[in-house]
Order: sequence, then C-alpha cells, then structure tokens
Amino acid sequence: MKTILLTGFDPFGADAVNPSWEALTLLPDQVEGARLVKRRLPVAYDRVAGLLAQAVEEVRPDAVLCVGQAGGRTGLTPELAALNWKGAALADNDGVRYDGVPICPEGPAAYFATVPVKEMVAAIQATGIPAALSCSAGAYVCNSTLYHLLRLLEARYPNVEGGFLHVPYACGQVLGHPGAPSLPLPLIAAGIQAAAVAVARELERREAHP
Repeated sequence: MKTILLTGFDPFGADAVNPSWEALTLLPDQVEGARLVKRRLPVAYDRVAGLLAQAVEEVRPDAVLCVGQAGGRTGLTPELAALNWKGAALADNDGVRYDGVPICPEGPAAYFATVPVKEMVAAIQATGIPAALSCSAGAYVCNSTLYHLLRLLEARYPNVEGGFLHVPYACGQVLGHPGAPSLPLPLIAAGIQAAAVAVARELERREAHP
C-alpha cells in the first residue's frame, strides 16, 4: 500500500486555529488504496525543515503533501513552485521575521512541485469545491516549507513526490477577518481528500507505467 504524508500547521498570527491542520483531523486514514499519515508542523522558519525531514524519515512516504492556510483566497490552491526567498511583515511563531533573503543561498532559484497539480485542481473542482492552480506560495513559512521539502526529496528521496496545497480561512475564523472569503471546515477537508486521491492515482499510474 502506498503512503501519503500530509502535514498541517499550528495556528499563527491572531488566529486561534489553523484550518490546514483542523481539516486533516477530519480525513480518513486511507483513500484509494493509499494510507494517509498526518503530522503537525510549527509555523517557524528555522525549525520546520528539520521537523519535516524527521517526519519523512519516520514515515518513508511515497508522496508528501503539505497543507497551509492562505487567508484571503477563495478556494483551495495547489502550488506550482516554491521560490528561494523568505520575507514577510508577519513574524513567525518564534518571533523570527525575514525581510527578503534566500532560503538556501546555495540552492536554485525555485523548485517545481512533483505532485500532479493540475489533476489535483480538477479533482477538487469535481467535488464542487472551488480550486485553482497557484504559481506562488508567497514568501512566508508555507513557501519555505515547500522549498525545503522539494530540496530534501531531490537530494535524498528522488522517487517521492512532493507538493503544497493552500486552503482558505474556515468559516469560524472570519469573525476576526471581516469580509474575507472562507469555506466550511468539512468542505476544506473534502477538498484536501480529493487532492490526496489525485496524488494516490498518480502513484498508481506511475507504478503501472514506470
């Protein structure tokens, strides 16, 4: 059985919850013949790479899909690439803030996700949940996480697929963000599950046609 590692994040900023993790807790442990393993990551530039690498080492997945919150987006957005850049006005949960510096000075300018991003968008949309391909994961901890993941997989696990999926605010959060778009948490979870199914199907296809 194939294994997909799914990661979500702690709450950050003024929010008491993070739908990226809360939605993962609603998912089953298996989809389309693939086992789903869930891990929670800190919103911390300088700690997330090591903890993510530890999770990959422990789980030994066939694919890794990290999930994060992108407040203001109207739907779920698989990310096409991660940029070698970190810098945001908001400090992370450790109080660390970067004002625009490379994540890895010796690394490439960008990495492209290796999960089937277009198929993920189509799978989410097929459930009636809004989704679109995103070309930028921003420059906060989510982007750094994707960059570190893809760099790790290229160096140590070249047969493992990796990617990132942003989700909007959950409905309960918009009291603190008036006018911001949101989705019910069960719909966010259903969208993530649809994306995981698309990844599982790609793993099956790759095994059948290496």
